Amino acid sequence: MRIATTIFLTDETISPVRLARELEQRGFNGLYLPEHTHIPVSRDTPAPMGEPLGREYGRSLDQFVALSQAAAVTERLTLGSGITLVAQHDPIDLAKQAATLDFLSGGRFTLGIGYGWNVEEAADHGVTWSTRRELVRDRMALMRALWAAEPEPYEGEFASVRASLAHPKPVTPPRGRAGAKPLTGPRTLVGGAAGPKLFAHIAEYADGWMPIGGGGLTQSLPVLRQAWQDAGREGEGPEVVPCGVFPSEGKLAHYRDLGVSEVVLELPSAGEAEVLRTLDEYAQYL
Repeated sequence: MRIATTIFLTDETISPVRLARELEQRGFNGLYLPEHTHIPVSRDTPAPMGEPLGREYGRSLDQFVALSQAAAVTERLTLGSGITLVAQHDPIDLAKQAATLDFLSGGRFTLGIGYGWNVEEAADHGVTWSTRRELVRDRMALMRALWAAEPEPYEGEFASVRASLAHPKPVTPPRGRAGAKPLTGPRTLVGGAAGPKLFAHIAEYADGWMPIGGGGLTQSLPVLRQAWQDAGREGEGPEVVPCGVFPSEGKLAHYRDLGVSEVVLELPSAGEAEVLRTLDEYAQYL
């Protein structure tokens, strides 16, 4: 089982370059970075991880810039967004960013996507909360059109794009037909709580699921796999990549028994010394 990591990198933590080099040298598989553009001070939305909200949420680095630095100083380390708040991005710009990072890293990029929890943050981006899932679905379809090998138009409920020249293309080849077309773009994982709508969207336009923490997988995985089959997806079943995990031998053994091939361990949002101590502790699981 591959062991990757996730961390809130900020202007107060270990740097992306230092962390990426240490991860690769120690044999960790990957680095996933979360995203928040900003945290409104006046906020009615309760944080699902508990209050008060950690200082790092309002100080996080831009994930694509930080991952680009990590890509430039490594050769094998996989790089991922965990997660990108697609509803808060222009999809044409995001398609270019994701394809460029995948291209420059030699196909090492995973696009982890999600719907968010902070209503006020999303509202500042013009997102209507009740339709954000359909908005993400629509934007992903537009992005897949731009990633296609030949110019392909897209007309959706929320956005459209003309048939266009859009390079570079992601390195990851088209795979596993989803409906009438093969899936294009970088490896894509969808975050979110288990449920029929989430699993239907995963089966429609993604490679798998990125649950936070990994609780309840024994019950959820058969449901996800059935949704995958019902959608007529070709190839192997959906990938499942638990993210934000605090490891133990028993927990990781349980994931292996369930067929999980990658797990993402939580690192503290801290300075270099504390992060490296945590990597030393996690090395036993490699």
